[in-house]
Amino acid sequence: MAKKTIGVIGGSGLYDIEGLTDVQRVRVLTPFGEPSDEYTTGTLGDTRMVFLPRHGRDHRLLPGEINFRANIYGMKKLGCEWLISVSAVGSMREDIEPGHIVIADQFFDRTNGRSSTFFGSGIVGHVEFADPVCPDMVEVLFSSAKEAGATVHKGGTYMCIQGPQFSTRAESVIYRKLGVDVIGMTNIPEAKLAREAEICYGTIALSTDYDCWHATEESVTVDMILATLKKNVSMAKNIIKNAVGKITGPRQCKCASALEYAIVTDRTSIPEKTRKDLELLIGKYL
Repeated sequence: MAKKTIGVIGGSGLYDIEGLTDVQRVRVLTPFGEPSDEYTTGTLGDTRMVFLPRHGRDHRLLPGEINFRANIYGMKKLGCEWLISVSAVGSMREDIEPGHIVIADQFFDRTNGRSSTFFGSGIVGHVEFADPVCPDMVEVLFSSAKEAGATVHKGGTYMCIQGPQFSTRAESVIYRKLGVDVIGMTNIPEAKLAREAEICYGTIALSTDYDCWHATEESVTVDMILATLKKNVSMAKNIIKNAVGKITGPRQCKCASALEYAIVTDRTSIPEKTRKDLELLIGKYL
């Protein structure tokens, strides 16, 4: 029986998990250009793992420079059906303290200019995105975080800003009034593209700071984020390791058939190059 394949997008050190064997680095070509870096593949128990450093191994890509389409396409090409996103975020709630984990289940998009769909170039598709995170992944990641001993919050809205600058104090206060729970720069359009690729997507959001709204805390700095992240890396690895054992197939969620009724373009009108580029994603529906 074929191994299940789970992808992880996050920092460059996440693949250093105890028990990971057959480790290789793989370069993947996509119709959408180069992914952030080579993928690291390996085997953990009965699971094939695929890791990708979102910003590149030397953290050389700004959030707005990440080729999200290539990253997700590469995960799909390598057989991933589940994708765990590990992301640093700022907390917009008093009770989500630096060092806490949030398993976000909603997004608020404040990005601009990012390529957020595989469609276009002669084909139109609209996927359902009311619930942008796979509900099965939420349950798995939440229980895995609890087992790892994390202080974890189940659910919450992740506001994704363009960056690379952090928020102004005025923005931070307004975002709080909108009712968001955490703030980051990378999960959109990642989650949108994962849905179009019919990959189950889940987020482990690592709270590193209070953004700049908190009156009694320092405003966010890179040093602050890196110091908290360093403490959370081992926790994130333990959560991933726990989650791998809980993820099973075949999938029963809507993610697995997200494109079934999404394509509205007449099949005979789809340009040949577009059809070829998207064969991996839409071939079974054509």
